[in-house]
Amino acid sequence: MRDKMVDLRSDTVTRPAVGMRRAMAEADVDDDVLGKDPTVDRLERRVAELLGKEAALFFPSGTQANQAAVILHTRPGSEAVCEAESHVFHYEFADAAWLAGVQLHPVVSDRGSLTARDVAAAIRPGDRHHPTTTLLCVENTHNMHGGSVVPLPAMRAIQELARERSLPVHLDGARLWNAAAAAGVSLEEFSSCADTITVCLSKGLGCPIGSLLAGPSDLMAEAWSVRKRLGGGMRQVGIIAAAGLWALDHNLDRLDEDHERARRLALGSDSLDGLRAEVPDTNIVMIHLEREDLDEETMASELEARGVLVLPAGPGRLRAVTHLDVDDGGVDRCLEVLSGLLA
Repeated sequence: MRDKMVDLRSDTVTRPAVGMRRAMAEADVDDDVLGKDPTVDRLERRVAELLGKEAALFFPSGTQANQAAVILHTRPGSEAVCEAESHVFHYEFADAAWLAGVQLHPVVSDRGSLTARDVAAAIRPGDRHHPTTTLLCVENTHNMHGGSVVPLPAMRAIQELARERSLPVHLDGARLWNAAAAAGVSLEEFSSCADTITVCLSKGLGCPIGSLLAGPSDLMAEAWSVRKRLGGGMRQVGIIAAAGLWALDHNLDRLDEDHERARRLALGSDSLDGLRAEVPDTNIVMIHLEREDLDEETMASELEARGVLVLPAGPGRLRAVTHLDVDDGGVDRCLEVLSGLLA
């Protein structure tokens, strides 16, 4: 049944290509907990080089990688500043509080792009009545702001502020691949604005699982212990890491195709009576329901019944994400079904 659906729920719903499956089946492996899996080692070195960092560490999930960074940079009873709609704030089950003993300080921004002024206002003054600010978190692209790209100058300004205040910066770059492609900026340039960075292989690149945390070598050595403590030690994980290496060779350079289809989906949706859609920077389309008789849950159900999967994204809003398993025909089908429902 799924083969007949146009699945726009997320760019994480992709299934491994034949070549990726073959690379996984033929991967050279060892026990990564007892020593070093050779394929994982290749992936970690490859990603560290792409990001311009000294080292990288493979994690089973982006949430675990983000939380490892929070643990590494902070101390219990302190505070981390983040954007108000960020993944680390909304979608990581209060792990910063639970695992690191850290309070998150959410800051409202324009389209997910924190400014240095926003961040400066959120940094605690350092008196005994407040928790101490120990970390700044940035997300790029920004999921809940429709895959918006935080511009490089804004990130550099935050980095400069962080240096002035002697604070580390962690970049949740789950979809930094998309940000780099859309902005025409190298991964290394974006990554240089943060002390540590998380990137996700299952978002946009078509892998079944896996994220990496990158940063200084000494900090990544500590991150290994944190990952172990969080239950992230994996054995013959080269089978999964091989998918990441294959994706970097075959899927990184095609992301603009997803962005173009997302723009076409947004423009087509926006032209329909009762809908408003923002033209996205990357591959995430937020569709706003403007008519009083429309609600996100009913619309998502009606779309599913007609072969199109999207996600409700809050009151009066749907989220549709383009990816390598959605072609031009899939976008046309989604617009056709939307038009029929609204008519």
